Amino acid sequence: QVQLVESGGGLVQAGGSLRLSCAASGNIFSINAMGWYRQVPGKQRELVAVVTSGGSTNYADPVKGRFTIARDNGKNTVYLQMNKLKPEDTGVYYCNADLRIGLGFSNVYWGQGTQVAVSS
Repeated sequence: QVQLVESGGGLVQAGGSLRLSCAASGNIFSINAMGWYRQVPGKQRELVAVVTSGGSTNYADPVKGRFTIARDNGKNTVYLQMNKLKPEDTGVYYCNADLRIGLGFSNVYWGQGTQVAVSS
């Protein structure tokens, strides 16, 4: 079975940094895309950053210039380097992966979420 294992969340003060990681394991043929979403109570889960199979990246406007997404395809792992953190970055961060698991067949998977808390 495919699993996404996340790590790197924690509590930091405003202006600090965190690095999140997400490792996919299982019978994975290839990666179509991997990214990060975040959610706070009462709000919709929102896209933070994504990297596609072609290597292109997209970022939500509030994190542009502060966050960087990177991938290591050999390890089926994606990272999110978060710098200059702000209190509004607080939330549960979820890894998302669109994975090809067979010929002509792909599926979307979610990690369990990791808490990021930024104090003022």
